[in-house]
Amino acid sequence: MPDYRLAVAPMMDWTDRHCRYFHRLLSPSALLYTEMVTTGAILYGDKPRHLDFSEQEHPLALQLGGSDPGDLSRCAKIVQDWGYDEVNLNVGCPSDRVQKGRFGACLMKEPALVRDCVAAMMDAVSIPVTVKTRLGVDDLDSYAYFRDFIGRVGESGCGRFIVHARKAWLRGLSPKQNRDIPELNYARVYRLKQEMPNLHITLNGGVTDPAQVQTHLEHVDGVMLGRAAYQNPLILNQCQAALYGDEIIPMDQLIDQLVAYARALLENEMPLKRITRHLLGLFQGVPGAKQWRRLLSEKAHLPNADERLILQAYEPLRSIYQAA
Repeated sequence: MPDYRLAVAPMMDWTDRHCRYFHRLLSPSALLYTEMVTTGAILYGDKPRHLDFSEQEHPLALQLGGSDPGDLSRCAKIVQDWGYDEVNLNVGCPSDRVQKGRFGACLMKEPALVRDCVAAMMDAVSIPVTVKTRLGVDDLDSYAYFRDFIGRVGESGCGRFIVHARKAWLRGLSPKQNRDIPELNYARVYRLKQEMPNLHITLNGGVTDPAQVQTHLEHVDGVMLGRAAYQNPLILNQCQAALYGDEIIPMDQLIDQLVAYARALLENEMPLKRITRHLLGLFQGVPGAKQWRRLLSEKAHLPNADERLILQAYEPLRSIYQAA
């Protein structure tokens, strides 16, 4: 069975294929997730645009948004045929757009439907089908409701759940506020694992450093990093070192790999900003980080921008890492 101790969360507008390639350089072992893709986008949209990825991104999961068992089944089969390692059902997003489509966090109110959706997906594929959910939704936020929800969905045969350790408010809070305002409750995720030890439980929400990851792994099977991995991506490399014993990647090596990737993008007429927008947090807290961010933000979109911009932005920082 693959090692699922570390994962990077699906994040809309962030975890595209270029972000995932960058994260893979930092963590060879983490399970990476796509942004959420709706069933309609896959069935009726531009499949390559939504589904293509680099082979280096494995292990890789695609997150689906939808609530029709038939559509989800068909999409799961397409996802498997495209080469993904896992397909995940979103039962946690609280946005208005998602609610109007009757998927995401509002599905926590319909555990039997979620069970049927997952069962249909599992019938269609041999790759793992997993569920990402919350602790509850609106006033359905007791531990008993959460446990019973997981139990009902588990009747499908699903054995892996990723739990964002907050409830969701469907009215009154924006998606951004739903990531911060509802209180974290790790104890409920721990308790679920204790009471359902046969399930593989990954905890998500508010995790910001390797020490926290290791603490949570004393109680659950896996930990998923979200915004922390995007805004301060070197945390991913630190987690890789702490969990898997790897050496911290030399910064010169990382930059060289990013430059080579950017060069390949440009050869395929892909704008430089597609990759550099994900690199802004690379030197979080390091002297010279502001200049790095400024150069990439102000110049990557220019018509003549190429991979040399990354080297130019890095040059003032190089001595810090060569002296380390």
